Amino acid sequence: MLKKLLLGFATLALVTASAASHRITLFQPSVVSGTELKPGEYKLELSDNKVVIKRGKQTVEASVKVENADAKFSSTSVRYANGDGKLRIQEIRLGGTSTRLVFDN
Repeated sequence: MLKKLLLGFATLALVTASAASHRITLFQPSVVSGTELKPGEYKLELSDNKVVIKRGKQTVEASVKVENADAKFSSTSVRYANGDGKLRIQEIRLGGTSTRLVFDN
């Protein structure tokens, strides 16, 4: 019984560690994987090299390259590339971590 309980906790910890969740705020219309996101707060879920951005019923999935910086970022920031008059998310730096998400555009 104790072994099953410990195995259950270990599995839960592994799942939690492999899927990180963060919140981001977009202050302007932003394009991810061809989908335009309106300004507002979004939940960002990272698992391996995939990121899912959610707000209400809207969900966008994108491939990203996960990079680690030398130091932690003090706040979350979004970097853009301007193309066809639209702002495409190029990179998200996650505050409180050294994680940088580089989007495949």
